[in-house]
Amino acid sequence: AIEAYLRAALTTPFRIERRIIPDGLESVRDTLIDLADTVGCDLIVTTGGTGPSPRDLTPEATLAACPRELPGFGELMRQVSLAQTPTAILSRQLAAHRGKCLVINLPGKPRAIELCLDAVMPAVPYCLDLIGAAYVETDPAVVKSFRPKPK
Repeated sequence: AIEAYLRAALTTPFRIERRIIPDGLESVRDTLIDLADTVGCDLIVTTGGTGPSPRDLTPEATLAACPRELPGFGELMRQVSLAQTPTAILSRQLAAHRGKCLVINLPGKPRAIELCLDAVMPAVPYCLDLIGAAYVETDPAVVKSFRPKPK
């Protein structure tokens, strides 16, 4: 779902690096650090592990790897999700960045993933600009991104 969404939304060429990460704070944290620092990803999008169960540790692992949280992303994702289902109040999605890499934690269900991406994607290109990551353009027919000043 994420790959198809990004291929439709982004007009700037990009490469996808897929990882299936076992549950556990350390495995998620270490993989995020590797993707950001070694692989050089500008954007990491995770799915799942954002609920309240004891094994849902993606937000904690993300914050352990990425010290600067961007609370507006999680707030907006919960807001749009709550319009669809009352259980969205239990979600703990967030976004944070590690240097020039933005990490967005999404829920695990495909419909919820698309809903959340629709909500936050307009801010992603400008956020990437601000943290010094790659410059990306979107297809305005899919996602109308905003930037205060055109580059």
